[in-house]
Amino acid sequence: MKKNKNKLAGLQKRKAISGYLFIAPFIIGFLVFMIKPFFQSLYMSFCEVTLGGGSFEQAWIGLSNYVFTFTVDPDFNRLLVEQFSAMMVDSVAIMVFSFFVALILNQKFKGRALVRAIFFLPVILSSGVIIGLETDNALMAQISASIEETTSNISITDSIEEILRTAGVGVRAFEKVFEIIDKIYDIAIASGIQIIIFLSGLQTISASMYEAADIEGCTAWESLWKITFPMISNLFLVNWIYTIVDYSMRSDNDVMDKISIVMIQQLQYGLASAMSWIYFLIVIVIIGISSLLISRGVYYYD
Repeated sequence: MKKNKNKLAGLQKRKAISGYLFIAPFIIGFLVFMIKPFFQSLYMSFCEVTLGGGSFEQAWIGLSNYVFTFTVDPDFNRLLVEQFSAMMVDSVAIMVFSFFVALILNQKFKGRALVRAIFFLPVILSSGVIIGLETDNALMAQISASIEETTSNISITDSIEEILRTAGVGVRAFEKVFEIIDKIYDIAIASGIQIIIFLSGLQTISASMYEAADIEGCTAWESLWKITFPMISNLFLVNWIYTIVDYSMRSDNDVMDKISIVMIQQLQYGLASAMSWIYFLIVIVIIGISSLLISRGVYYYD
């Protein structure tokens, strides 16, 4: 018995060492290239930065930049509320979409590898140079315009929503559902990594567990809630954190655009640093609170 425990401890230790080796490049890169700018931006947020010839001066002004951001700036508070409201709705939609797509892709059917590759394509298409080609490509813009002309701007969701409103059923919940449906392309684009993570977790579940459940007379729905959900519940936490961080860094982020305008166009580096730190701290708080709530339902097993 003692031998088995020692073997298990040795295996866990080797896994831990492997994990640290995998994240070592990031840690080293952060310490070498990011730690100094990280604290410089924090100090800069409490200063008024004056640009000179090839240099800049920092005059300590305390919390003035933070007070200005919350009480004087006309847009920042509104953009924060809009951004985080949309983030919570879209993040939940991404989690649900990626989980059920992973369930489908985990089934055995012909052409499964091709279908998996298709669902992972958004990760490639939404990265680096490819997304620039997609947004700046005149051909893509022309195709999009042609599609809009041929469809005569008809939207199925708008038509259904109008019918429900006429019938008196157009409540706020339906409006949110229609918003998510209209953004299904964006949700699919943002779900590639989450699908892969869920799929890897589903493949670790032993088939014998489902066979035993079938023998006991469990339905597919009961197996989903009693076996699948508990066994990959820790991956919900991982995917949730990844989704929040990824959403906060999107290229169409209005808060990030606002910070860029203040920094690049208005040359107010101190104010832009304060806005960045406010945004960063709010994201950290949201991740911390939501992770604490989700972790209570996580099932850990050996």
